[in-house]
Amino acid sequence: MANKILFCATVDYHFKAFHLPYMKWFKEQGWDVHVAAFGDIDLQYTDRKYNIPFQRSPYSRSNIQAYKELKEIIEQNNYTIIHCHTPIGGIVARLAARKVRKQGTRVIYTAHGFHFCKGAPLFNWLLYYPIEKWMSRLTDCLITINQEDYQLATTQLQVKHVEHVHGVGVNTNLFKPKTENGKAELKKSFGYKADDFLLFYAAEFNKNKNQQFLLRSLALIKDDVSNAKLLFAGEGALLESCREQAKTLGVSHMVDFLGFRKNIQDIAPMCDIAVASSFREGLPVNIMEAMACGLPVVAVDNRGHRELVQDNKTGWLLAENDVVNFSEKIIALANANEVREKLGNNGRQAILSTYSIPKVLAEKSRIYTSYMEGSEIPEWAVH
Repeated sequence: MANKILFCATVDYHFKAFHLPYMKWFKEQGWDVHVAAFGDIDLQYTDRKYNIPFQRSPYSRSNIQAYKELKEIIEQNNYTIIHCHTPIGGIVARLAARKVRKQGTRVIYTAHGFHFCKGAPLFNWLLYYPIEKWMSRLTDCLITINQEDYQLATTQLQVKHVEHVHGVGVNTNLFKPKTENGKAELKKSFGYKADDFLLFYAAEFNKNKNQQFLLRSLALIKDDVSNAKLLFAGEGALLESCREQAKTLGVSHMVDFLGFRKNIQDIAPMCDIAVASSFREGLPVNIMEAMACGLPVVAVDNRGHRELVQDNKTGWLLAENDVVNFSEKIIALANANEVREKLGNNGRQAILSTYSIPKVLAEKSRIYTSYMEGSEIPEWAVH
């Protein structure tokens, strides 16, 4: 009988977007791959899929039912490894796996960015830190995706094994730069002029992503870079308020709200720079994809952006309240083709050397392999 792994997350789109290469790897090793998440997407490389009623809100009673269903699934299937992701999926799965973990099942959790971190609100530390510290006792391997979280995990949490992996991996064959002529033609195909200066940000419209900052920045450059257009890809609760803010600032004609898009690989390469304004990131996929497409990045300074963006090498980092300097960097890039090209090339090379799918697969397969060899149950896992 084949060994089995269970991948668990709050929603199934998480796996379609980020984890198919690693699920494929398990299939190539002869393993059965099961997925437990909310949703009815038909996932590749999946032998069995369970639609579990997870809800992102920790206060939803549906998560109690999700726990009961998942616990039954876990105790019936004799999994060798359970790899859980996302805050709610990660908590519920680790709670549901307590019994089987004592029997030898290994539980891995990937933290895609702790909510408690340097500079985070005190409330985040009071709420999320105690939860994660307690949950770490139910975790055989905690994977972090940035250095700051790795240091936190190794010094502040009670987990036996901590690893640092460089994100979820970027498909650098899909996300790649266009030639100058190719970029111009792509712009025209989307209804833009060849000389339009396109700024790109792909993110959900919520408080953390802080699109309002970018709109204020755009208002400051509208006279200096009159051909600038800011492209927002994404949906969310604050979308309409951002539309209203664009009108108030007099920049509606310079902003395109693209909605949720599945063709970011076509949109990003035609743009000239990537911008990012979020207060908190783990290791942002939107920035990695933009860098893979050869875009320089102007971003607000946070731990995830710091991991990727190097001042004067792949872009610039600015303080979260420094809209003036942020705008000045955009103006500088708009007037310096050679600088844009140099920063963009450096960014592309950084992704190829460290953050591409083959690089991340090598890191993750090493971790997986260490739990595929049937070693004895460590004493600390029994208690």
